[in-house]
Amino acid sequence: MSKVLNRKDIISIRDLSLSEVNDILNFAKKIKVSPPRKYLTEKIIAHCFFEPSTRTRLSFETATLRLGGQVIGFSNIESTSVKKGEDLQDTIKTVSCYADLIIIRHPLEGSARLAAEISDKPIINAGDGANQHPTQALTDLFTLQEARGDLEGLSIALVGDLKYGRTVHSLVQLCALFNMRLFLISPALLSLPKIICDELKHKGIRFSFHSSLDEVISKIDVLYMTRLQQERFAQSEHRLFENQTILTCDKLKKIKTNLNILHPLPRGREIDKAIDETVYALYFKQVSNAICVRQAILVLLLSKS
Repeated sequence: MSKVLNRKDIISIRDLSLSEVNDILNFAKKIKVSPPRKYLTEKIIAHCFFEPSTRTRLSFETATLRLGGQVIGFSNIESTSVKKGEDLQDTIKTVSCYADLIIIRHPLEGSARLAAEISDKPIINAGDGANQHPTQALTDLFTLQEARGDLEGLSIALVGDLKYGRTVHSLVQLCALFNMRLFLISPALLSLPKIICDELKHKGIRFSFHSSLDEVISKIDVLYMTRLQQERFAQSEHRLFENQTILTCDKLKKIKTNLNILHPLPRGREIDKAIDETVYALYFKQVSNAICVRQAILVLLLSKS
C-alpha cells in the first residue's frame, strides 16, 4: 500500500500525480477482488453535505462502515447551526474536533479548499458547486479501466453541460494524464470553461468542440453523458437546452462495437432507458464501483500502514 496519500487532502484532481492516481486505482482493484479488513476501526468520518446527494453520500457512508469506521455528520443544513448564521469556517473548525477526516459537499466553488485550509484533518471534496468532484472522476476512470484495460490514448466524447458539470471538470484533468483525445459536445453557452481548456492546451492534449454527437459518435471509444445542472442556471436556460442532446438507441447504429457509455448520475432525459440493457452502458457499474474507489481513498488517507 502506498503511503503517498497519508494525511493528504483530495480537493481537486490537480492535487494528484499520475503515480497517486494509479495507487488509488490499483488499491481499489484489490479491494474489489478481496474485501478489505477493518482498516478504519476507531476512526470517525464526518460526512458534511450542505447540498443534496444520493450516490456520493451513501457510497461514502457504505465505504466507511465496511472499513469499520463510524459516521457522523448531516445530509442537509436544516439541522445545523448554519441555519442560525454560523459560517463555514466555524462549522469546519467544530467538526474537526470530532472527526478524523471530513467529507464535504457544498454549493460554493472553493468551499472544499477553504475547509482544507481551516482543518487540521484530511478533507475530501465531494463536490464544490460547479468546480470539482474528484472522487467521482476517479470512479469513472476506474470503471473505464476495468472495462478496457489500457487507458492511454482513448478517444472520449463528453456530452451535455460542460460549463457547470463538476464531474466533467475533474474527469478531463484525469484524461489528460492518459493522453486521451477529447471531443467536447455541448451548446455554445455550456461549453468547457476557458481556464480548463487553457490547461489542456498547455499539456498538449488534443480536443475539439462540437454541437452534435452525430459528428463524432463513430470515432469514439468512450461516451460520457451528463445532465444539465439545472440548479446552477435559470429555468429558461434549462428549457432551452434540455432537448438538444438525447442519446437514443438509433444513435448507436454508427458506434464502435466496444463503445463504453458512462454517466455520473443522476440523469434527466439525456439517456433513453432502453440503453440501460445494452452491453455499452456502464453507469450502474460506476455506482457500485464508487464504493471500492472511496474505500481505497479513505484507507490511503488514514491508514498508517
